[in-house]
Amino acid sequence: MQLTGHKIALLKGGPGSERAVSLETAKGVALALDELGAGVIEVDVTGPDFVIPAGILAAFNVIHGTYGEDGGLQRELEARSVPYTGAGSASSALAFDKEKSKAAFVTAGVSTTEYQVLELAGATAADVKIPLPIVMKPLREGSSVGVHIIRDEPGIAAAIEDLGKFGGTALVEPFISGKELTVGILGNQVLPIVHIQPRTGFYDISNKYPWMTGQGGCDYFCPADLSPEKTAEVQAAAMAAHKALGVEVYSRVDVLLDEDGTPYVLEVNTIPGMTSTSLLPKAALAAGITYPALCARILELSLAVQR
Repeated sequence: MQLTGHKIALLKGGPGSERAVSLETAKGVALALDELGAGVIEVDVTGPDFVIPAGILAAFNVIHGTYGEDGGLQRELEARSVPYTGAGSASSALAFDKEKSKAAFVTAGVSTTEYQVLELAGATAADVKIPLPIVMKPLREGSSVGVHIIRDEPGIAAAIEDLGKFGGTALVEPFISGKELTVGILGNQVLPIVHIQPRTGFYDISNKYPWMTGQGGCDYFCPADLSPEKTAEVQAAAMAAHKALGVEVYSRVDVLLDEDGTPYVLEVNTIPGMTSTSLLPKAALAAGITYPALCARILELSLAVQR
């Protein structure tokens, strides 16, 4: 896509827990858009009162999590008739809500784990109906914020107390031991699978972004070392999840492959990270798509969507 002479508003930051990740993503996207010849105007968004400069071709949204990924920013941009990148307001809200997205996966026949939505007020370990070991997480957060892996009953009470910081309900799922995979979707193209191998623990925020926390880290294998048949199965599950939520333009789908080789879709990320350690750019590069070309493709596909 030819961007020379066009202005792009780069929406970054946001008011949520992933603000630091968004600001880091924005650095890479700004450099890429500049390399493509665009005039980049960075806009730090903390709420709905942000100002969009006049004469822009589009707003490039790199706000992860709250407001940027949950449909709020998209609704505001639609109300102002501003073209923007990525999923629309309805699909963004659906993908960001783990309860609603899980229900959509089940309806569409997408392979996913069983789950329970737990009301946290007054909850005890006896209210958790899924056998240990389990995973408990907030319904509406990203980057593994607030995720607890629990192997014994005393850990449930501590998780319930902590999860209260993120809202009145939480998602409970069985813990599955296996390979952590992620699959990028770009338009109708399924990108090579990335196998994520944390050096310690699980794929939490410290392992995702060691540059931010000063600890942790992961090894990444792309394309993942899977048979052609298993690769096709995992990619098909990712595309089915993407379509089940009606996501436009692009996403990154997280999948667990258990020890028996069964893939389980966990969630669909509609504003995946684009930092130096992020997975969508790794997958795109494995498919021969450079970082600037990925940004250009996201813009091109987004501008073709009828909002």
